[in-house]
Amino acid sequence: MTPVSAPENTTPLADRSPAELAAFLDAQRQAYSELTSRGLALDLTRGKPAPTQLDLSNGLLTLPDGFKDAAGVDVRNYGGLDGIAELREMFADLLWVEPEQVIAGGNSSLVMMRQVLVDLWLKGAVDGDRPWGAEEKVRFLCPVPGYDRHFTLLEWFGIEMVTVPMNDDGPDADAVEALVAEDASIKGIWIVPTYANPSGSIVSDEVARRLASMRTAAPDFKILWDNAYAFHHLTEDEAKSADILTLAAEAGHPHRAIMFASTSKITFAGAGVAFLAGSVETVKWYVGHLGKGEIGPDKINQLRHSQFFGSAQGVRDHMQKHRDIIAPKFAEVERVLSSQLGGLGVAEWTKPTGGYFVSLDVLDGTASRVVQLAKEAGIALTPAGSSFPYGDDPNDRNIRLAPTFPTPEAVVEAMEAVTTCVLLAAAEKLAG
Repeated sequence: MTPVSAPENTTPLADRSPAELAAFLDAQRQAYSELTSRGLALDLTRGKPAPTQLDLSNGLLTLPDGFKDAAGVDVRNYGGLDGIAELREMFADLLWVEPEQVIAGGNSSLVMMRQVLVDLWLKGAVDGDRPWGAEEKVRFLCPVPGYDRHFTLLEWFGIEMVTVPMNDDGPDADAVEALVAEDASIKGIWIVPTYANPSGSIVSDEVARRLASMRTAAPDFKILWDNAYAFHHLTEDEAKSADILTLAAEAGHPHRAIMFASTSKITFAGAGVAFLAGSVETVKWYVGHLGKGEIGPDKINQLRHSQFFGSAQGVRDHMQKHRDIIAPKFAEVERVLSSQLGGLGVAEWTKPTGGYFVSLDVLDGTASRVVQLAKEAGIALTPAGSSFPYGDDPNDRNIRLAPTFPTPEAVVEAMEAVTTCVLLAAAEKLAG
């Protein structure tokens, strides 16, 4: 890999004299000119598994062995809306719930999220008295920075999004409690509890307990708990997701939380299995609506996954293989960012212990410029503002980096290019 040299002068740019800043700007313009001449074509836009990660699951292609599940049911036929029992039991263990609280579905948890919103909108919640679509206004809390696809779903419904800060221990519980206590139009909150997208934050048990027990003006308030990265650890110190369903039940709100998960970044991204978990009543509510438009999921795919993993421990062992592949890439991101930007006062970034992203904050007002410069140099980045509702980062400073898909060598090359763009954009702004 290309060695990364530290900047000769690590005095913060804002503390330099006009002459020093002008010289720095000239140097960055020259570095950027050299960068654009290299003809790069690199992509850090989406958190996709690398081909080497997908190869870990090639054994699925020779499965299933036979066509009957553990109960002797022929998986080739109709039926079984809640999924095969052995796979539900396996992931119930992993998600800390009971098997009767879990549904195994198709290949996309995002589809399940959309279906839940549709059901809430048209039919209302288990604990509600009318459909959300009959309300005068429906609003949703969105921790930021957050997951752009959550925001896209809400915007598609016409649901107003209200931002709250995402801290290291989860959403700002004080802000959330203050908003939901008085406003009955606020019907829910999105949360990625473990290794959040893109910040890598982990919701603490204390914050989860407050969210599960807080007083809400809306009796049918929902916590949509997207546990997309629950098993995606980057270190041996594996974070455990808060047990939100138990906490909510103990607080007297058993139907408040609905959990989602999938194997999309565990086996094949386009051919995994998605899961929904909630109270027993929530599961019946979901399956009841699902049955109006579906006769059964792909149980053959569920059976092959059950046979491939063998047990919950088999999933954990499989995820260690993923960690061996992607952890070095995150280490390179940290190395290059620290070497090139450390001490200059132009950027801050997260150091996640799991998940698929690094959240990079550059100087206010320069994120869009960084993305533009990178594009012109052949590096595709997620658009600035993507981690905020409506694509609007009020400070224009956040950029989501996704280092999993490229090779380690390409990650280094891409990050060196990104840091060049960050430095040029910062120097331009500070030089006026």
